[in-house]
Amino acid sequence: MPKGYWVSMHRRPADPDKHAAYREIAIPAIQAAGGKFLVIGGKPQAREFGLEQRTVVVEFFSHEAALNAYESEDYQRALAALGDGAERDVRIVEGVE
Repeated sequence: MPKGYWVSMHRRPADPDKHAAYREIAIPAIQAAGGKFLVIGGKPQAREFGLEQRTVVVEFFSHEAALNAYESEDYQRALAALGDGAERDVRIVEGVE
């Protein structure tokens, strides 16, 4: 069964207070759903039409697990805490293995 991934790029810096509230709820919710953080921030090097922006990649056991984690009650509470505190491009994708 292919793994699932969340890929999140911040289009602009997040509001520090709202982002802190989000992280307090989101990190335990993601980990409880089996998520493993592979990339948090790092030093993005944009190519082609990419933007050098904060990037987060989370790996899940399966694509279905990644979808379920995003839709979970706990993660939705984290998103509510973040509110308009960040502008992100979030994608949930299926791995090749």
